[in-house]
Amino acid sequence: MAYTEIDDPTAYFQAKKYVGTGGSQAYTFDGNSDLQADFLWFKSTDLSQEHWLADSVRGVTKYLESDSTNAESTSASGLSSFDSNGFTFGSDIDRINGDGHNYVGWGWKAGTSFTNDASGTGIGTIDSTGSVNITSGFSIISYTGNGTANQSVAHGLGATPKIILIKNRTTAGYWCMTNPRFVSVSDPNILYLQTTAAESDDTNINGTTAPSSTVFGVDDYGAVNTSGNAHIAYCFTPIKGYSSMGTYVGNSSTNGTFVYTGMKPAWVMFRKAAGTGSWAIQDNKRTPFNVQKKSLFANLTDTETDSTNDAVDFLSNGFKFRSDTANYNTNGDAYIFMAFAEESFVSSTGVPATAR
Repeated sequence: MAYTEIDDPTAYFQAKKYVGTGGSQAYTFDGNSDLQADFLWFKSTDLSQEHWLADSVRGVTKYLESDSTNAESTSASGLSSFDSNGFTFGSDIDRINGDGHNYVGWGWKAGTSFTNDASGTGIGTIDSTGSVNITSGFSIISYTGNGTANQSVAHGLGATPKIILIKNRTTAGYWCMTNPRFVSVSDPNILYLQTTAAESDDTNINGTTAPSSTVFGVDDYGAVNTSGNAHIAYCFTPIKGYSSMGTYVGNSSTNGTFVYTGMKPAWVMFRKAAGTGSWAIQDNKRTPFNVQKKSLFANLTDTETDSTNDAVDFLSNGFKFRSDTANYNTNGDAYIFMAFAEESFVSSTGVPATAR
């Protein structure tokens, strides 16, 4: 029996807590493996500043903000390199490297160059390029919209993505998320990363093409397929022992719902699906011991919260809520989550994960 497909999750995902210097500075991940990330997400924990999302496909100077609909911006003095085991900043930018301020950075590895000529391969209808990691179930896909209904884009994963997050880079537009509550193209339960709005059956996101092992669909909605505009898609499929994406139902108890992931989480993002709610993020660097209480919110510029309302335990095989707060754990309400591992529940040689 295979317990995990990845014995060392730090080869593909790591979190880094750091203090800004206000100048050119390199930061190094401290996991078991070196990690040259292709997708980096930064947030100040003590300043009300926008999130900063960068990837190697768009280029090191380009960034997006998860908390806004803004188009892609360029900064020559922000992130300056994706390093072999970390990242380097160019100078003093408060939202990622302000002198004496506290930050967290999250990094995911893709790494294999990807190109699909749709007309040549017969896969999809819109050409795509990017960076793919089949082992870790993650791809970064760039494409240019054509403004036509019912199109499809190759993602390179060889497995159906559970989460597809798309952003128009050229003009302002929503962060559109196809997520684990997707039922069909007529019942897609779309969520939007920059807002607290409840899920919506907006059929103009996926069009008539459901996510598959080769493609994801885009319709003629401007946020996912404006003619001539550049778009970016982050695609995730779960990998046993390394990542988990799914749903759970709250119970409004401090002895809260337990969510099985098959690994000890390093990073979890969750939010209410059928109702309004913020996108809460917790990780193993800002709170290395249980109970987890420190949250950042992907849709907010707010500083980090540290509250019993956000109480969660990271366990060897999942996570468990220790609060009855509506944002995480309302009785009978449906929620979605995505999680990445610090350690698999059981290694490929049968070694169990240690408790926190």
